[in-house]
Amino acid sequence: MSVVIARRFRGPNQSGNGGYSAGAVAAALGLPLGPVEVTLKVPPPLEQPLQVVIGSDGITVVQGDVAVAAARPGLVQVDVPPPVGFAEATDASSRCPWLADHPYPQCFVCGTERSDGLRIFPGPVEGRSVAAAPWIPDGSVAHDGLVHPEVVWASVDCPSLFGYTCFEPWEGMMLLGQFTARIDRVPLVGEPCVVMGWALAHDGRKHDTGAALHTADGELLAVSRALWSTLKK
Repeated sequence: MSVVIARRFRGPNQSGNGGYSAGAVAAALGLPLGPVEVTLKVPPPLEQPLQVVIGSDGITVVQGDVAVAAARPGLVQVDVPPPVGFAEATDASSRCPWLADHPYPQCFVCGTERSDGLRIFPGPVEGRSVAAAPWIPDGSVAHDGLVHPEVVWASVDCPSLFGYTCFEPWEGMMLLGQFTARIDRVPLVGEPCVVMGWALAHDGRKHDTGAALHTADGELLAVSRALWSTLKK
């Protein structure tokens, strides 16, 4: 068994989007909907077969002698704030801080230079400490009208980072280290959705964040918790 991250699903230009990659690893574990805890040990390489090694409590995904990621069943221990409305999220998205100067413009989820990406651009919600953006999935990320689980994992990745960067000074490039997610229901193609992210804790270069995906009517579809690390300068 192997995992391959196609180039379309990149985050930084030369490696996989963290959320999508974590979802692909969760699928290799046999739990595409989670809840699964994925630890990304190195940036996931693109277009390379990554071998799956089965362990006593999960799996490790490797490229040769290098461990790329590890996954095991886990719980998403986070309280989800009240959902943001679709119109409110659209308004917030107009204030996304990276619309003009994006550090990862090729990111599959939030990249401003990706016509084939999800184009989720979270911005600060008025009067709340959450970031949000609208998202209407299209057929290119789905099968038989249902969005691929890995893409749902991706949708609740970057917004968690925006839950921090929309309200705090940008400290430099950040990478996803650990990601735990659960999907309650995958959205349908064309179904209006809202993605939101928020900060939980901060410790030096480490940032603990949460994210959630709701329908426009407020049904919770997916939730995640992410640990980000600011790269050393």
